[in-house]
Order: sequence, then C-alpha cells, then structure tokens
Amino acid sequence: MTPLSPADQLFLWLEKRQQPMHVAGLMLFSFPEGAGPKYVTELAESLRAYQHPEGRYGQKLTRKLGQYYWEEDDHFDLEHHFRHEALPKPGRIRELLAHVSAEHSNLMDRERPLWEFHLIEGVRGRRFAVYSKVHHSMMDGIAAMKTCVRSLSYDPTEMHRPPIWAIPPKKRSSNPINPQELVSGFGELFGDASKQLGTLPKVAGEITKLFRGARKDPAHVSIFQAPNCLLNERITGSRRFAAQSYPMERIHRIAKAFKGTMNDVVLAMCGSALRDYLIMQHALPDKPLVAMVPVSIRNDDSDSGNQIAMILVNLGTHIADPALRMETIQASVNESKERYKSMTPEETLNYTALTMAPAGFNMLTGLISNWQPFNVIISNVPGPKKTMYWNGAKLEGMYPVSIPLDRIALNITLLSYENQLEFGLTACRRTLPSMQRLLDFIENGIHELEVAADIHGK
Repeated sequence: MTPLSPADQLFLWLEKRQQPMHVAGLMLFSFPEGAGPKYVTELAESLRAYQHPEGRYGQKLTRKLGQYYWEEDDHFDLEHHFRHEALPKPGRIRELLAHVSAEHSNLMDRERPLWEFHLIEGVRGRRFAVYSKVHHSMMDGIAAMKTCVRSLSYDPTEMHRPPIWAIPPKKRSSNPINPQELVSGFGELFGDASKQLGTLPKVAGEITKLFRGARKDPAHVSIFQAPNCLLNERITGSRRFAAQSYPMERIHRIAKAFKGTMNDVVLAMCGSALRDYLIMQHALPDKPLVAMVPVSIRNDDSDSGNQIAMILVNLGTHIADPALRMETIQASVNESKERYKSMTPEETLNYTALTMAPAGFNMLTGLISNWQPFNVIISNVPGPKKTMYWNGAKLEGMYPVSIPLDRIALNITLLSYENQLEFGLTACRRTLPSMQRLLDFIENGIHELEVAADIHGK
C-alpha cells in the first residue's frame, strides 16, 4: 500500500455532495479520413480490450488509523469506468456541454479506482468527444493533462495507441516515501524536521511583510482583502460547463503592447469579464475581486500527486479603464513573483500552506463564512504546441473541466493547444445564472485591451 500525501488527502477531506473534488478534460476529435459510420462503435470495442489498468488507474482507496492509502483493486471492472455514450440530436456543442455538465456533477465511487472515461459519439460534423475525469487526490490538473497527452501522438498514421488507463505511469525522480518514516501525514508535505524548522524564519518574515505591505501598497494582496460577492455564495452539486477557444496570437500582441506576459493578459481578460458579468447581475462590489492562481512547482516529470503553490492577484474589477486594470494586475502578479523568487521549494510549500490554511479551514467547516480569502480560481495549464492525434483522429480542441468550491462558485481554467487558448469555465449552476455569458464578456475583454493598446484589427 502507498500512503497519500497530505496535499492529496486534502481533496478527500474537502469532498462533499455539493463539492465533488474531481478534475476532468473534454477532448474534441474529428473522424480520420475514410472512417465509416460505425467508426466510434469500433473504437469503443478496441478500447474494451485494455482490461488491465496501470498505476493509480488500477488502485482504490483504503483507510487505516485515519490515513488514506492506495491499494490494488482486485475486482477491477472496466465497464464501470469506461462509458460509450451518444449525444441526443442534433448533436451540437450545446448538447455536448450540457452532457459534460451533468456528468461533472456526479460524485465518484470511493470503493473503486477514482476515474471515468466517457467516449461520446453523435457530435455534429463527423466528430466525437472524450470526457475523462479523475479525482484530484489521484493527480493535479497538470499531471492529468500530461497523462492525456501521453495517450496521443503527433503522428496521424500511428494506430493502436492504448487509452490513458493502460499507459504505464512515469516515476518521480525523487525517492519514494517510506511509510515507516511517516511520524504524521504532514511530514511528507513539509519535508523532514530540519528543513521544516529552517523555513520558519523566512516564511514568518514574508507573511509579516505581506500584511504590512497590504496596508501601504495596492500591489500587495493579503488573505483579508477579497470582498464578498455573488461568486461566493453557497453552492450545490449541480454544475454548468462552458468552453471556448481564443487565438493565442491576439493574446501575444496585447502582452507585447503592455510589456507583460500572456498570463497578465489572461488575468486582465478574466477581470474584465467578471466585472461585466457582475454589473449585469447588479452585484459588482466596490472593492476589487481577488483571484487565487495555482502555480506549478513540479520539478520532475511525474504524472501523479499534487505539486502546486498559490498566489493571490488583484483583478482590478473596480477599475473601468482596461489599461489601468492591466497595470494593477501586472503590479500584483510581479509582487507575488518576487516573493517566491526569494524562497526555496520547501519555503514555498510552507508559505502556501500557512496562507491558505484559513481558506481550507473555512471550506471544511464553514465557521468563518463571512471572511473571503479570494473570490475566484484562475488556472493556466500549458498544453501541446503542435497538432495531436488519437489513432488517426485529429484532436480539434481540449478543454479543462475543473472544480468550483463552496463559496468559490466559479473556476476558470485554460489550456494552451497549438495556436489557441482553450478556456473551460466550471460553475455552480444555481449560484451563477447565465454563466455562459462570461464567454462573451471574455471576448469583450480581449477587444477592449486591443483598443486600449491601439492594435485592434492589426
């Protein structure tokens, strides 16, 4: 048996009916040239031949003395995990997104390996889709994306490539955990005692500077600054998923004009969209919204577990001028980057754990619901830079489907693929009415930044 790290266990502790803790991806494929009408049915039959899962895909949870472990599932049943489905006619993207929204609302069975793979036919235009989800305790979003990419190929002629559950996992370059050395679960998260103690002076100093700076410098964002708003109401288990692609070249031009990064522009686009959405709902707070932005600190090529830190970013939603909003966001991001530059990986993990612990406590207990450490989660996951194929079928787009949290009703995750940025917006269906309008507002955000930079239409 293999123990879960505290970071991985956290996603099990956080899970409840209204808060499923799985991440997923939606991949849209076009039929290979010459494929017949039974292509997807034949593909499904070929996938059912892979009855022996690899790595975490063949393991289920067990619990002893309060500690979760992975153990082999001796009664693995592929039919439970692999689903062959068809969209109702007319098979538009609207029907596909509605289907994904419904599937993403469902909790997974903890008595079985925590993953599902849905092969979906009936998409208009000789296309089919794959919706694949895994529990966040099994892997983080970047690891999930890497696993999906390993199941694909850059060669359109390559056939008989195994599905994700049949691909042997990559091993971490670091030494495995010895369960006998785990005095407590937090030992693995924070490293050994000497490293833990060694980080305390630096971490304490940075937290002190953070609180002091928040009173003097608007670029500083502390865990006490986020206002309560519509995004931070109680959520239900029902999900709504929306997706859209935007040309990366447009984002590059804006970043160059503002002497910033693509991430700066993405945050400005999201800030603009959230401002417009909340104005439409007559719910824009006077104070700026704060985004929690995960940052990967993975220093190996593994594809399991969670290795992430967090930064808090002022989205400038109180500012009408898009150029000034961009300046505010850039200053906030740069301030966080400078803080992490001065830290070791151990200090980064401890700093993140201490600053985000109150948010985790609130999500677990709801005892301090009037205090909002951040309003929205915005993640950017790097994806393939060239066209990919799955047994001859061209990958047209891949969209991340992520996790809203109680009182964090919206998660915006984007993934780069070829020359596109693929946005996936996942929200509580009841808390955020007309959430799909955010896609229009994101487009408006791009347009207003182009106008502000005087590059529209160039």
